[in-house]
Amino acid sequence: MFGKEVIVTEVALRDGSHAIAHSYTVDQVVRIAKALDDAKMPFIEVSHGDGLGGSSLQYGLSTTNEFELIEAAVNSCNHSKIAVLLLPGIGTVKELKTAAKIGAKMARIATHVTEADVSKQHISMSKELGLETVGFLMMSHMAPVEKLLEQAKLMESYGADVVYMVDSAGAFLPHEVKERIAALRGSLDIEVGFHAHNNLSLAMANTLVAIEEGATRIDGSARCLGAGAGNTQTEVLIGVLERLGIKTGIDFYKMMDLAEEIVAPILQTPQEITKGSLILGYAGVYSSFLLHANRAAKKWNVDARDILIELGKQKVVGGQEDMIQEVACMLANKKLSVF
Repeated sequence: MFGKEVIVTEVALRDGSHAIAHSYTVDQVVRIAKALDDAKMPFIEVSHGDGLGGSSLQYGLSTTNEFELIEAAVNSCNHSKIAVLLLPGIGTVKELKTAAKIGAKMARIATHVTEADVSKQHISMSKELGLETVGFLMMSHMAPVEKLLEQAKLMESYGADVVYMVDSAGAFLPHEVKERIAALRGSLDIEVGFHAHNNLSLAMANTLVAIEEGATRIDGSARCLGAGAGNTQTEVLIGVLERLGIKTGIDFYKMMDLAEEIVAPILQTPQEITKGSLILGYAGVYSSFLLHANRAAKKWNVDARDILIELGKQKVVGGQEDMIQEVACMLANKKLSVF
């Protein structure tokens, strides 16, 4: 049965950064944050697409320093709380402290689904700083249920208030979400969350299954603005949840308006399931790889789909973006050897 209340985090100002090559300006962040605050969004995630410290040649340089964006969002909100994402190894405790100092209220500590042990220091520091602390298990489709539970329990033991199952590649099918969320809900004493991607057009279906199985923390992205084919579309999600009698406290009309009038003009291309994002879900690779794969395909004159499928075969994960160029080069050399 569906629960009666769900807490939503809006991720367009973090996950959506991938889709616009990390080019958010202070003015854009202020306009979006103010509109989300007016709509009573509980949490707004703001940072580089790959989290605190992500601005780099490897992950993509940000147009504006992320702490300027975070502080601008904090200063724009009276109701909404600002969240940040941190991937240990990319971001450090130093960045986490800075984010807390300028007003962030939630930290989402993200690791690959089999590497929760690297989150202990950051989860502990987040709690010490007084932040609501979320364990974020990325690429969860790559682990069997038993391993997922093991890793989630580690994050719980480190002090996480919530553990998210994250479908980074948009690869999950509904029955897989059902099995895993039910297992998490039955094994943890803390809240369970779910973050979806829409590469197989299943973000909404998977999100509803997650809620039905007891997930109470859900991510959405206005106008679907996120990596790959985007995330569960927030304004649509709010309408669906209202139809189901599930409370979010978010103004449905205001979410529609901000998605249409403020977020849509920022999109470089419409968030749709193109052949590239479809292959991401099919191959089961990280959604932020798409732009990198397209660039590598152009450079090496190969098909981006072949790059992504090969990355999936090699089980390449976030943090290994350098492999994209290597795979493209390998495919180009194979192509030449045929002739």
